[in-house]
Amino acid sequence: MRIAVDAFGTDKAPFPEVEGSIHAIKEDLCNEIILVGDEHILQAELDKYYYDHNRIRIYHASERIEMHDHAAEVVRMKKDSSMVKTVELHKNGEADAALSAGNSGAFMAASLLAYGRIKGVSRPAIAAALPTTIEQPAILLDMGANVDCDAENLLQFAQLGSIYFTYCYQKPNPRVGLLNIGEESTKGNALTREAYELLSAAKDLNFIGNIEGKEILSGKFDVIVCDGFVGNVVLKTIEGVVRAVFDMLKEQLEKDWIAKIGAILSFPAYSFLKRKLDHTEFGGALLLGLNGTSIVCHGSSDAKAIKNAIRFAVRTVQSGFVQHSKDYFRER
Repeated sequence: MRIAVDAFGTDKAPFPEVEGSIHAIKEDLCNEIILVGDEHILQAELDKYYYDHNRIRIYHASERIEMHDHAAEVVRMKKDSSMVKTVELHKNGEADAALSAGNSGAFMAASLLAYGRIKGVSRPAIAAALPTTIEQPAILLDMGANVDCDAENLLQFAQLGSIYFTYCYQKPNPRVGLLNIGEESTKGNALTREAYELLSAAKDLNFIGNIEGKEILSGKFDVIVCDGFVGNVVLKTIEGVVRAVFDMLKEQLEKDWIAKIGAILSFPAYSFLKRKLDHTEFGGALLLGLNGTSIVCHGSSDAKAIKNAIRFAVRTVQSGFVQHSKDYFRER
């Protein structure tokens, strides 16, 4: 298994990408990692570590796509960028998956231009894993690829999400929910009401109704569907709330010696909760509906997140998700 990694995607690139790739190789998560970017900078960084030189190689790319770059335009303008070259390695069969923590819009555009959409899919989507009160996570889509959607788009997101959850998480017939402001079928705007009707009529989906925001992490739903605008706001809100809660908890636990004793006694529970809500445990989000496997990571990803994203990329490829998606839409 070979994974191509855009080594100049994160905010602190290429340090997280290099260290995360080395950890992935040492844990034997894949056979080979191709780090894409400026070879002089990457080699200097790699020289700081001890690793199997036969399993990590550099593919030179002279340019870097920045977060502020216009997604569609920059992909055509910066053809020698680390992101574009990463996608090309996957397209040409030199890598089994492409991974980037750079500009997500540009990564989607580059992947779409390189692989194209699966026949029958109108719009690709980004699916992010979310922690729940049970062991298995839930997935939320779309989380930002499509700001404006129609009801047919949401139906396809549900279909893609169900295939994803079935094969990547080994759970057949996953429970699908439509994110809305109320549980009743009459609630919501014109988009969600129409989407509710389409999802209810889809015999191949285990649609169990609307889901309110308070139930997102409950574990009662496996696949949660919404447009990209709502999904992106939800995801960033959850990340912000988690960060704020731990900051407030840390502040209280450091106030006096009694609180510190309590912190020591409750450390196992605190550690479990921190690990459970840590987005780096999931690593990355999958771009669904494409003729290839592209994993997008958070710009603030550290080495742990990159390592886990590589793990996730390998699992996704092994699941055969792309082929299963092709089969599903070909039969419709």
